[in-house]
Order: sequence, then C-alpha cells, then structure tokens
Amino acid sequence: MDIIKLLKQFSEAPGPSGYEQQIAAVVSKAWEPYTDELSVDRMGSVIAVKHGRGTEPRRRFLLAAHLDEIGLMVKQVVAHNGNGFLRVTKLGGIDIRHLYGQMVVVHGQRDLIGVIGSLPDRMLPESRRKKPFGFEDLVVDVGMSESQVNELVSVGDFITFRQPLRKMLGKTITGKALDNRASVAALTVCLANLEGRYHDWDVIAVATAQEETRLLGAFTSAFAQQPDAAVAVDVTFAKGAGVSHSRTFVLGDGPVIDSGPNVHPGLHKALQEAAKALEMKVSTSTHSRASGTDAFGIQVARAGIPTGLVSIPLRYMHTMVETINSDDVKRVGRLLGEFIARLDDQFLNKLAQEMMEN
Repeated sequence: MDIIKLLKQFSEAPGPSGYEQQIAAVVSKAWEPYTDELSVDRMGSVIAVKHGRGTEPRRRFLLAAHLDEIGLMVKQVVAHNGNGFLRVTKLGGIDIRHLYGQMVVVHGQRDLIGVIGSLPDRMLPESRRKKPFGFEDLVVDVGMSESQVNELVSVGDFITFRQPLRKMLGKTITGKALDNRASVAALTVCLANLEGRYHDWDVIAVATAQEETRLLGAFTSAFAQQPDAAVAVDVTFAKGAGVSHSRTFVLGDGPVIDSGPNVHPGLHKALQEAAKALEMKVSTSTHSRASGTDAFGIQVARAGIPTGLVSIPLRYMHTMVETINSDDVKRVGRLLGEFIARLDDQFLNKLAQEMMEN
C-alpha cells in the first residue's frame, strides 16, 4: 500500500463537519477491496464490515476514526463597489490567527477558489491597529461581482482550505485535515493487514461524521452497530519547537495508547500486549476526564462499551499545515491488526474478571 498516495487522497478531499459526502466517497472506494459489507449511514459515516471466521453469532469489534475536518461556513454576502465578498464563521475548533492569507474553496453552486483577506494594518481604524483579527475583519474574496456571488453562493455554504499534501524530509508529511484523515488511513492499513490473517471477531470499521463539532458519528454508529468492544483512533499533540510538555509525543516514535476514565483498563492492557508481541515501541498518554475524541461517544453508547484509544502524534493541530510521520500511520494500522487477530471467545470474560480484580 502506498501510504503517501493514500494520505494525499484523504487529506485533499473536502469534508468539513456536516458536509462529508466527498471524503466519504473517497474512503468508501479505498475500503471496498478489504471489506464484506460497505455503506454510508444517514449521518454520513462510512461503515465497513469485515467478517471474522469464528463460530456464529460472532463477537463484534468496532474501530472508529473521524473523517470530517475543520472548515468555515458562509455567514453573509457583502458588497463593495459592485464586488461580492463573504463573511464567514467557523466549523470546529479553528484558531482565527491561522486564517488570514489562506486559500479556500467555497462549495456553492459550483466550487469557487478564494482567498481570505483583510485590510492592512495602516488602513484599519486606530482602535483596531496592532490587534488580532476578528471574524468581522476577514472576508473571503472569490474575485467576482456582487451579482455573480449572489447567484453562486448562499448563506450556509461550506468552505474548505485549499492546501495540497506535501512530503517533507524523511517520512514527515504536512497538509490539511490530517486530523483525522491520518487515522482513517491507519484503519485502511489495518483492514489490509487483516486480509492475510485469521480473526475470530467481526470487524466494523467506521469513518465517523461530525466529530469536530459534536462526536455525532461516534454516538450514532456505536448505538446502531452494538459492538462488544471498540477502539477509537485519533491524533494527539506532538513535540516541536517550544513544546516539551510531558503529554506531547515525538513524531516517528510510534503509536500512543491512552489511559484514563475514557478507556477500559482491559483494552489498554490488551493493546500494550499486542505492541509487545510486535516488538513495537509505543508511548502512553493519560487523560483525567473525557478524552475529547470519539472514544467518549462510543464508551457511553447503550449500556456502555469497553473502549480503547490509540493516537498518532501530530504537530500544528487544527491548522492547514498539520504534520505527521507516515511511519506512525503504518504502525498504528499494524498494531490494530495484531490486536484484532488476538481477540478470542474469552476476551470479554477476561475484561470483566480484571475489572473485579481491580
């Protein structure tokens, strides 16, 4: 599998929260060769089922990685000297400091390339100089007249960032939406890895919709699919210039396995054991409340689902230049494949027993 090619396809496809149709189609095409059932549910999540070889009724294991990205939405069309400009609002956790000067695609009646601009400092009122931009200071300029903009763009249209994936030195790559398309790629690696391996449990891979805004796909897919256990895959903060916090991780050092109230201790232990079997280096992250990932939505579905969390280190999160190491993506996929191949009929009993012993 060409992981760079796969990441490029996933990263560059548009898919902000609530507008995931195009990325869902790309993911569906990538997953089709490795699955027995494939669908897109009413919320927009991609759901792929790979049958196990155990005795029916088989246990069901869910893998989740969200497919949506941060983006913008048209809030208002404004005119100036016959030209049309767009005021916008954010979709997901966008830091406005990263927006000025970015190129975007406005998904109106047809896709329109635009730029995010503002007045230079010397042209702003005295009270606004030397201060951070607000959304009221920024406009999207698509280079069209007011009448053309009104014809092609409506309030509520989605906007994505126009940023190609770039390969840097070594295994480092950068681009938009690697939170969390990198994890969707890791699930793809896992599904491919399982092609040549025996596994008892059915595997349900879900590329969840609208994680960036409300964990929607995690809640709905976990409720509908009723898995016996699950692992969410997301990104976590990587070390970089000026970042040495103990809860950040090194690019290229492999998967990060979470521990905390959002994670079942038995799942954490089993993931660590799978990494040990592969002689794979992993790191441990901790959280003291909900993890802020799909793991929370899955864990609390129905009567509760034993859930684990595996992460890929990433620099510059929620920007247009998110940066990862491609080997980390492949390692997470291999770890998940090993973990699934080790699941047996006694796994759930072991989880319950370990909870009683703790």
